[in-house]
Amino acid sequence: MGQGPNDRAVASPKAPASAVDAFLEKATVAKLGANGRGRLIFALDATMSRQPTWDLAQSLQGRMFQTAAALGGLDVQLVYFRGFAECRASRFMTDGEGLAALMAKIDVRGGQTQIRKVLEHARDETRRAAVGAFIYVGDAMEEPIDGLCALAGELGLLGVKAFMFHEGADPTAGQAFREIARLTGGAYAAFDQSAPARLASLLSAAAAYAAGGRAALEKQAREGGEAARLLLSQMR
Repeated sequence: MGQGPNDRAVASPKAPASAVDAFLEKATVAKLGANGRGRLIFALDATMSRQPTWDLAQSLQGRMFQTAAALGGLDVQLVYFRGFAECRASRFMTDGEGLAALMAKIDVRGGQTQIRKVLEHARDETRRAAVGAFIYVGDAMEEPIDGLCALAGELGLLGVKAFMFHEGADPTAGQAFREIARLTGGAYAAFDQSAPARLASLLSAAAAYAAGGRAALEKQAREGGEAARLLLSQMR
């Protein structure tokens, strides 16, 4: 997929040097964007091993918008990586059709994970305007874990909770995803292709948090939402 008007390459600049006080001042951000709607970054591993789940995510992402619509709406930005050092971010979209159309244009390609770039992008995006939550869906981790954990800590200070959804059972990825979730105060959950409803429920619960905060997630849990209860049990 070539770069078009609605997506851009994700750069990986070094964080600018700043005093601790200045950094902590940036950490006190609101959960809603300037238009009063929640903002969610939806990040996906689009390397070759993800083909079956990429197709699944295309069919399920609409659930995020359906859930958020009842809570005042949600703006979603798609971030994905694939191939050799390709990592792109879309504009923020206000409807499931726009996100589905974009995902339909993207094919998976062989390559290694670029989770660091995704976390750096989420941090930088939040510094520009508030982001309510960060969802990541992937099956592998092929990068130094300490650097990812440092970035997760920065996201936590900025108030962004990471919901790390792990396809399969790779132990290295599982360890990294759990730690990223813990450091942000978010949550980790595993799923596989045999249970698509589980991923749909997880996406819906994370979208509820991004759009309506903890109260919306607690409401889902009270109404019998198993995924909402799972996320709440880990969040702080």
